[in-house]
Amino acid sequence: MSSTWAGFGQITLLLLALAVVYRPLGDYMHRVFTSTKHWRLEKAVYKIVRADPESEQHWKTYASGVLGFSFVSVLFLYLLQRLQPLLPLNFGRTVDPGVAFNTAFSFVTNTNWQSYIPEGVMGHVVQMAGLTVQNFVSAGVGLAVAIALTRAFVHSKSDRLGNFWVDLTRGTVRVLLPMAFVFAIVLVALGVVQSLKSGVSVLNPDGSASTVALAPAASQETIKELGTNGGGIFNANSSHPFENPNAWTNLIEIFLILVIPVSLTRTFGKLVGNTKQGYVLLSVMGVLWGGMLAVIWWSETHTGGAATRLAGAAMEGKEVRFGIAGSSLFADTTTATSTGAINAAHDSLTGLGGFGTLINMMFGELSPGGVGTGLYSILVMAIIAMFLAGLMVGRTPEYLGKKLGKREVTCASIAMLAMPACVLLGAGAALLIPGNTDAFNNPGAHGFSELLYAYTSASNNNGSAFAGITVTNDWYQATLGVCMALGRFLPILAVLCLAGSLASQKKTPETAGTLPTASPLFATMLGGTVVLVAALTFIPALALGPIAEALA
Repeated sequence: MSSTWAGFGQITLLLLALAVVYRPLGDYMHRVFTSTKHWRLEKAVYKIVRADPESEQHWKTYASGVLGFSFVSVLFLYLLQRLQPLLPLNFGRTVDPGVAFNTAFSFVTNTNWQSYIPEGVMGHVVQMAGLTVQNFVSAGVGLAVAIALTRAFVHSKSDRLGNFWVDLTRGTVRVLLPMAFVFAIVLVALGVVQSLKSGVSVLNPDGSASTVALAPAASQETIKELGTNGGGIFNANSSHPFENPNAWTNLIEIFLILVIPVSLTRTFGKLVGNTKQGYVLLSVMGVLWGGMLAVIWWSETHTGGAATRLAGAAMEGKEVRFGIAGSSLFADTTTATSTGAINAAHDSLTGLGGFGTLINMMFGELSPGGVGTGLYSILVMAIIAMFLAGLMVGRTPEYLGKKLGKREVTCASIAMLAMPACVLLGAGAALLIPGNTDAFNNPGAHGFSELLYAYTSASNNNGSAFAGITVTNDWYQATLGVCMALGRFLPILAVLCLAGSLASQKKTPETAGTLPTASPLFATMLGGTVVLVAALTFIPALALGPIAEALA
C-alpha cells in the first residue's frame, strides 16, 4: 500500500471513530451538566472549597471563581517547582525562577508551552502533582466556561449561569478522569512507558554507556491529549518513542485530541434543544480542519528542492514511523485545537505547511478548538457573523432567540480581538527590543515566522513552537507568560460577560424574518467570517513570514 493510501486509511479510521462516539459522548456530557445529583467525591470537593452546589452564580461571581482558582493554581504550581529540591523523586533537578514563572502560567492557562527540557528539569512529583493536575483542571475550566455560555442561550430573564465549582468538578471527575484512566491503560498496553525511575543505562553501538530518561509518561500522555494540553513529559513530545511508539498510538492520540471538542457540539445542541445547531458548528469546524489538513499534507509532498525530490517528500523533521500523512494529520489537529503536542518538528515544515499550522491558530483555534475553548470561540464568531448579517439586511441581529445589541457585540468583539492584539503587539515589541533577534537560529522570512509562531502559540494557549527560536531570556519568558495569561483570561471574562447579558434577556420566538441558523447559509456565513477576520488581521504578518518563504 502506498503512503498516500495509508494516510487516507488513517483519516477514515479517525473519522469513523469520532462518528461512533459523537452521540453517546455528547449525550453523556449533556447529562453530566444537567444532572441534579452530586457524587460523594464531588460533595467532598464542595465542602473543601466551601461552595454551595445548589446555588447558581451571577456571571461576575462565576468569573471570580475562574480567576481566583486560576490565581491559586499559578501560585501553587510556581511554589511546587521552586521547592522541587525538597520533594522526593527530584533526581537533583532544580527549576529557575523565570522558567517556573513561565511554566506556571503556561500549564494553568492550558497552553503548556515548555521553555525547558522536561526530563532534565522537572522531577516526577512536579510532573504528576503539578503539571498533570493542571492538565485536568485547566481543561475543566475551559469546559465550564463553554457550558456557562451555552446555558445563557437557554435561560430567560435570569442573572444566573450555573455554579463554577460544580461545573469544574463534574467536568474533571465525570468526563476527564474516567476517559484518561481508560486510555492510559490502552497506551501502556501499546508500548507507552510508565515508570518512576529517572532512567535506564544502555550501551551504545560504539561501546560507550549512556542513560535513557524514563518517566510516568502514559498517565500524563492521555490527559495531555484529551485535555488539549500538549506539554510533553519528554522534550521530543509525541515524536518520542516512549510517548508515541507506533502508528496505532499516534492515531489514538489524535483521536483523544479531537473527541471532546467535536462531541461538545452535540452537547451544545442538546442543551439548547436543537441538535441541528450543533451540526452546523461541527460542519464549519470540519471544513476548516479538513481544508488546512489538505494544505499541510499537499505542501509536504509537493515542494521544490533537490533533497525533497530525492526523498519523495519533505521528510526533514518527520518520524519515519509516522510518515508525511501521520505527521500532517497530527500537525493539523494539534494546531486546530489548543493542544500544541507535536510528533514532527514544525520548524522543519515547508513554507506553506508552516502557514497551515499558523493559520489554524490564527482562526482562533476553533476547528474544533480546545476543550470548551473551541465551543465558546466559535459561538463568539457566530455572534459576530449574525451581527454582520443584521447590518446587511437592516434588522436587529438575533442568535438562538437572543437579540445581539451593543453590549453583546462589544463583549464578542473583545473576545475575538484579544488574541490578535497579543500576537501582533507581542511580536512587534520583540522585534524592537535590541538583542531579541539574536534568539533566531534562522535568517530572513523563516526567522520571522519563528517569532510570529511563538507569540501566536502563546496567545492562543496552544504551546507548540517553531523550535528554531531560543526563548530562554527574561524578555521572552516574561512576555510570553503575559500573552498566555491575557490570551486566556481576557476572552473568558468577555465570554462570561456576554453570557450574563444573554441570560438576562427574554427569549424571542422565531418569526418569518428570522435568519435560520440551522442551515447551510448560516454555516457558510460563519465559516466566511472566521476566515475573513483571520485574513484581515494577519495576512500582512504572514506575508513577511511563511508566505514569503513559500514563494521563495
